[in-house]
Amino acid sequence: MHLYLSAQMRFWPLVGMNAQPSVQRSRASPRAATAGTSWGRQRRPLRPLLSRMLEKCIQGRVLLLTICAAGIGGTFQFGYNLSIINAPTLHIQEFTNQTWQARTGQPLPDHLVLLIWSLIVSLYPLGGLFGALLAGPLAIMLGRKKSLLVNNIFVVAAVILFGFSHRAGSFEMIMLGRLLMGVSAGVSMNIQPMYLGESAPKELRGAVAMSSAIFTALGIVMGQVVGLRELLGGPQAWPLLLASCLVPGVLQLASLPLLPESPRYLLIDRGDPEACLAALQRLRGTADLALELAELEEERTACQGLRARRPWELFQDGTLRRQVTSLVVLGSAMELCGNDSIYTYAFSVFREAGIPQEKVQYVVIGTGCCELLMAFVGCVVIEKVGRRVLLIGGYCLMTCWGSIFTVALCLQSSFHWMPYLAMSCIFAFILSFGIGPAGVTGILPTELFDQTARPAAYMVCGALMWTMLFLVGLGYPFIMCFPAGDQRQDLLGNL
Repeated sequence: MHLYLSAQMRFWPLVGMNAQPSVQRSRASPRAATAGTSWGRQRRPLRPLLSRMLEKCIQGRVLLLTICAAGIGGTFQFGYNLSIINAPTLHIQEFTNQTWQARTGQPLPDHLVLLIWSLIVSLYPLGGLFGALLAGPLAIMLGRKKSLLVNNIFVVAAVILFGFSHRAGSFEMIMLGRLLMGVSAGVSMNIQPMYLGESAPKELRGAVAMSSAIFTALGIVMGQVVGLRELLGGPQAWPLLLASCLVPGVLQLASLPLLPESPRYLLIDRGDPEACLAALQRLRGTADLALELAELEEERTACQGLRARRPWELFQDGTLRRQVTSLVVLGSAMELCGNDSIYTYAFSVFREAGIPQEKVQYVVIGTGCCELLMAFVGCVVIEKVGRRVLLIGGYCLMTCWGSIFTVALCLQSSFHWMPYLAMSCIFAFILSFGIGPAGVTGILPTELFDQTARPAAYMVCGALMWTMLFLVGLGYPFIMCFPAGDQRQDLLGNL
């Protein structure tokens, strides 16, 4: 109640000066209200209407800028670095072989080239695992916004390693750079949805949190476009392609400091009501904040005297058993479904599906566009349809298309049109993933856990997702080579 009264007193200089003249005009005579102009009766209803429209535009602009600034250096980076590694596959493998031959005088065997390439790919999710474990303490100590800004240190270090790897003749620099980019992605993928979910109004929280999936898909598409042979996917430009992740980091460093911190963090974690109110005013404009302030004060009272929980404490608390179970199952399923591996090994997947090599790079762009389209659709319908329907429907459809894809691969030598059916199943699989699991999974920790347990919940979910992505990414090339022993050497060459 004290916070509510103090908020109203602070709002009085902002709203009171505009409200008092309207009260005085209401007490004046109708003739005085319209004196001096024939447009007086039309001006009175227009002024508050235009004022409200202006307030909504300002409010929407600040929130939109916050979403974009957090996303461009957050999940956009994850999607971008997930997809750009696909384009220079053959060039990096050739560089690895040449480097080894220059050092030892002998070329690497094909299976060792494949192993090193798998490590380059899989060190990215391994770094993501470290980043996910680091995200919780960072979010508590530095706050949501500062953590995203500090996170760009890993991006700068990785860009330096990528840029000079070819000149230094070291494929180990590529491996270390991928590990650092994974750490950056692990931190941002946990903190960005937390930051946006705590900054958005309640009625828009689901749609705003779903924007993380939109930026992931947008990063995937941009990585696929930039990786075209006509741009940075050529044999000489691949170091620039890997180092191009610096651009999103610079954009975030230039824009995010100008935007407010999470109001929930400011009030509940830092205990600063004035900073919380200032952040809310920037995000909501001069709208009535009494209800939202009361909700924040209620959560603050509930969390009073409680410290932030550790990840293992979530498993020990019986009252959180259902929430933790949902988090573990859905966080693991998101990566075990194999959707992200399609982007990493897209070239090999479409070659195996029978697509001509010269057309593969253009087909790959379509996969990212499918997920981007469905991410937008999911953002629009999530508040109307609900989280449960999107999750169950998405995974059911993915199971259906994955089964048909398996049959198409087995019969592709029997029917000339089977490769096109297999390609269609891949697109349908990605569409089904984008409409539900891609976006809904990321917002579950925000909605299922309170302020003290939320960072730990994101650590658990992030650790599971990155561990599964690491295992799938490391084993996927060998799984592809396993079924056809007589074609193994050909597949190793293509990979």
